[in-house]
Amino acid sequence: MPLSLSEKLSILADAAKYDASCASSGGERRDARDGKGFGSTGGAGICHSYAPDGRCISLLKILMTNFCIYDCAYCVNRVSSRVERARFTVEEVVYLTVEFYRRNYIEGLFLSSGIIRSPDDTMADMVRIVRTLREQENFRGYVHLKTIPDASPELLDEAGKWADRLSINVELPTQSGLDQLAPEKDLGEIRKAMAGVRLRQEASWELTYRGKRKARFAPAGQSTQMIVGADGSDDATILRQSTNLYANYGLSRVYYSAFSPIPDSTVVLPLKPPPLQREHRLYQADWLLRFYGFKAEELGQKGMLDLDLDPKLAWALAHREIFPVDVNRAPRETLLRVPGFGAKSVARILSARRHRSLRYEDLAALGAVMKNARAFILAEGWSPRGLADADNLRARFAPPPEQLALF
Repeated sequence: MPLSLSEKLSILADAAKYDASCASSGGERRDARDGKGFGSTGGAGICHSYAPDGRCISLLKILMTNFCIYDCAYCVNRVSSRVERARFTVEEVVYLTVEFYRRNYIEGLFLSSGIIRSPDDTMADMVRIVRTLREQENFRGYVHLKTIPDASPELLDEAGKWADRLSINVELPTQSGLDQLAPEKDLGEIRKAMAGVRLRQEASWELTYRGKRKARFAPAGQSTQMIVGADGSDDATILRQSTNLYANYGLSRVYYSAFSPIPDSTVVLPLKPPPLQREHRLYQADWLLRFYGFKAEELGQKGMLDLDLDPKLAWALAHREIFPVDVNRAPRETLLRVPGFGAKSVARILSARRHRSLRYEDLAALGAVMKNARAFILAEGWSPRGLADADNLRARFAPPPEQLALF
């Protein structure tokens, strides 16, 4: 008996929950000054993402189908899995997106899919969905499209024409991990596809010979996802891969998703998921790589990030010879490494100290988190004294051990 649209939606929305690379930050409002069309990436804030200014943005997050010809061991939708299958038609996805928007449920679409028949056939259907939304329905909202590395360059060109963001999931940080768990996937092909997206983006920034701007290609950039804990890769390996992706392919974001055990899994997969705190620490380290001048080698010296301390604080405790830092003389690069100092508070400190020497109480007013920073700084009238030399400094920051229950 054929599945109803609501039954398909239940299956394919649930199947999409494992993909973490879903965010709308960086999307541009498409020109609607002609008075036509509907939808916007700029409205106020079923899947939720957050824009850079903190707005919550709702996206319809679904798979086009959970049928797949691949047999990736970590994927619940692999060909050998016994999950219930469903498939949307192009028209059904268009209808759902439009109707959900009209009811103010969503502000955009995140569309992914299993591979059916071939990469080109699957990608062609996904492109048709977005093209129909843009051309026939005049939908101007945000669209994030998962692309398939093996699809033809022509389909990738069209995908970037209609979608705001493209993503290609690396899944695992090493080729050996893919060989073991996803033998149909090739890290070289994934990187080649990412490079193609970046080149198309850069070409779209250039002016035509008449001085006009070209149509933007995937204006919100591209992202990827890595699964944490499915293979034996440590945090240092994951961070090195992230650094490579940011530097060489201009990615907007790398997302980290803690492996979740799936039904009918193979013996090569771990029986238990990694601690969610590991995923959280990777996101914190990723932030330090992108905005604080840290390198992957500094944060992952021991292979794994410290689960008890955030990566910046763990680094500071391991490099006590650098501290305390004089906030009235230290350069920006050094201030950014002080626990409790964020990028904004450092900018305020640099601006304020041009006019006078800063005191301890001034730093708190400028946004610094002094309970973290006070052991690592010197300021007018402030010295950490015993705090800097305390043997139990780590114990001040690490969470207390859980107490055993008596009954």
